[in-house]
Amino acid sequence: MGDNGTEKQSVNDHTEEKNVLESTQTIIKQALDKLGYQEEVFQLLKEPVRMMTVRIPVRMDDGSVKIFTGYRAQHNDAVGPTKGGVRFHPEVSETEVKALSIWMSLKAGIVDLPYGGGKGGIVCDPREMSFLEVERLSRGYVRSISQIVGPTKDIPAPDVLTNSQIMAWMMDEYSRMREFDSSGFITGKPLVLGGSHGRESATAKGVTICIREAAKKKGISMEGARVAIQGFGNAGSFLAKFMFDEGAKVVAVSDVYGALYDPEGLDIDYLLDRRDSFGTVTNLFSDTLTNEELLEVDCDILVPAAIENQITENNADKVQASIIVEAANGPTTIGATKKLHNRGVLLIPDVLASAGGVTVSYFEWVQNNQGYYWGEEEVAEKLEKLICAAFDNVYRVANMRNTDMRLAAYMVGVRRMAEASRFRGWI
Repeated sequence: MGDNGTEKQSVNDHTEEKNVLESTQTIIKQALDKLGYQEEVFQLLKEPVRMMTVRIPVRMDDGSVKIFTGYRAQHNDAVGPTKGGVRFHPEVSETEVKALSIWMSLKAGIVDLPYGGGKGGIVCDPREMSFLEVERLSRGYVRSISQIVGPTKDIPAPDVLTNSQIMAWMMDEYSRMREFDSSGFITGKPLVLGGSHGRESATAKGVTICIREAAKKKGISMEGARVAIQGFGNAGSFLAKFMFDEGAKVVAVSDVYGALYDPEGLDIDYLLDRRDSFGTVTNLFSDTLTNEELLEVDCDILVPAAIENQITENNADKVQASIIVEAANGPTTIGATKKLHNRGVLLIPDVLASAGGVTVSYFEWVQNNQGYYWGEEEVAEKLEKLICAAFDNVYRVANMRNTDMRLAAYMVGVRRMAEASRFRGWI
């Protein structure tokens, strides 16, 4: 799970990728215009200030050398060092990495963290590589980007198809070049190497807090609330468990093969026990829905926790939930957001709802820097405080500016970057 803690979309063409970046830029422009900033601020913030492409030679187990392409985007470092995950996936692209780095900047601004956004990726499929090949690739990536990363420059973290073991290899490689500050170079590490309690479930914890706060605004009790979750990977499965434990009825969950639905509530503990390492469980059942049908089931709270562009103008009117909380990156299109807002649906955007991951990554970095480590309860308390404050701030801006929560979140997120850039004299 990465700082964004979501599943990866299978991108079929570069048009879809470009749309992800362009839609992000569109909302940034709207936010800056509403705040009264001039055009040069948008020109600065619409693209990363730094984009590095690297070629990584790796000796494969059969003795051949394969060359991999990697990326690292640093969106804006006016507030502080950039921060963001590294994903290993065959469909990683420069455009996608750029868009994700912008989202990381927004998340940091919304939760009031001293970071800008970064993101990295390598075009590969680690599921088809050996343990040693993945280690060599991880170390090669760190060597390739070593000039632009570090605890005061840019701090990577796990993301799609990367984990604490890969972070450990990356930290070890970095420590061979810079021995004195290597622990704070990367987050998402194993606990024994300076990782933080609560990191693995942080994104789902943040989403849970946002669901609870949104339910209060809508006058919905969590006890017995009907929740549908699209996606049963890392974030989705933790979230289902948290909702189940809080007394909510999780009426639907899904994975890549389909969705399970029971209006009386699913047995989440049973499903968690039966799922495989990729979060797959629906293939064990015959009576399933499609992922698209899950979005339209009768529920109070809908959580898209899978891939992008799931709720569109075509199906937004069929969504029955009164609250939507985005655990995935970009699951709702701009057009659908407008339709849902006009219907009175409270939509909590991805840049707010999934900010728990980067928040606990920040806690890990702070602990590494001070050499003093917190218990799980202290981490949970600090996370609750920051996410609640961020939610209240975005909700207040949305009401004050008479706009939806997505635009309000972008307004909160871009303001810090814009102000820091202005004070530095960049604009």
